[in-house]
Amino acid sequence: QVQLVESGGGVVQAGGSLRLSCVVSGRTFSSYVMGWFRQAPGKEREFVAAIGSVGGSTLYADSVKGRFTISRDNAKNTLYLQMNSLKPEDTAVYYCARGLGSAFLSNSEGSYDYWGQGTQVTVSS
Repeated sequence: QVQLVESGGGVVQAGGSLRLSCVVSGRTFSSYVMGWFRQAPGKEREFVAAIGSVGGSTLYADSVKGRFTISRDNAKNTLYLQMNSLKPEDTAVYYCARGLGSAFLSNSEGSYDYWGQGTQVTVSS
């Protein structure tokens, strides 16, 4: 069965950096678009970033563009999110997700079918 497991979350001071990882089970990781979403307490889950099946094509939310970088290593079945210049408003549970196909990038939850359990990121002021 397809499983996604995030790691790398933690507590960091404003202006600091973290790198999140998501390890995906299965033999066909390289065939899928992948994305990151996040959810803060009391708020709806929101899109963060997406990447094409072989990398190179990326999509970012305006709130993180220029600070976050999404990447993937298909040989390791792993998705990454490098987060720099972190702000307190970045505090949330971060989720990785597998897209429905390899031909598009999307910021909609409905375009993703499998989700990880989430990893907590806390940015202190």
